[in-house]
Amino acid sequence: MNPNGIDIQPRVAACPELIAALTGLATSVVSDVMGRSIGAVGLLPVNKSPVSACGHAVTVSVRAGDNLLIHKALQMLQPGDVLVVDGGGDVSRALFGEIMMSIAKAKGAVACVFDAAVRDVEAFERHRFPCWARGVNMRGPLKDGPGTVNTIISIAGMVVHPGDIILADGDGVIAVRPDDVHTAAQLAKDKTATEQAMIQSILEGRYDGVWVDVALQQKGVKL
Repeated sequence: MNPNGIDIQPRVAACPELIAALTGLATSVVSDVMGRSIGAVGLLPVNKSPVSACGHAVTVSVRAGDNLLIHKALQMLQPGDVLVVDGGGDVSRALFGEIMMSIAKAKGAVACVFDAAVRDVEAFERHRFPCWARGVNMRGPLKDGPGTVNTIISIAGMVVHPGDIILADGDGVIAVRPDDVHTAAQLAKDKTATEQAMIQSILEGRYDGVWVDVALQQKGVKL
């Protein structure tokens, strides 16, 4: 890190196979099969239409209200990337808007995630570019630094490493370590099949919920 508090690291090589393994799965299901212990809290889509995304994390950390290092990260984006920014949860200034979104989209990025505020949200909808954020604010950012690019960050209670696979949908955002992707994907597919069978049993009037009484009786509840 230089004396100005700026640390820019090389990007981690992307692995399309890992992105493909998680694409299309629900964040809620993947979170469940990973112990219900992963997932950002309070980051939701700014898009009005339903959105989902899966891609390779390029991480940025900035001080509240400053986006200088985000501009540097934009130069490094490649197809399949998700720009993930730790803005400290501050929503007093927007860190990202239509111009920066246009750059990210042109670079082939598939989404962006901000633990901070963004603006020009109608443009995200118009261009069908998924964005998850802490909030929205029309006030523009500063451009002084400090900050980091491609270092380990924490957003909304979730640690994100450069190169993690980011999965996001209407329920929120999760980050999966590359070594965990295949296991998480298989477990999530199995759980999805189980849940679909349960829903079908509900629709056919076969679901009885007997497990609820069993669980209560195991706790000493007399029914």
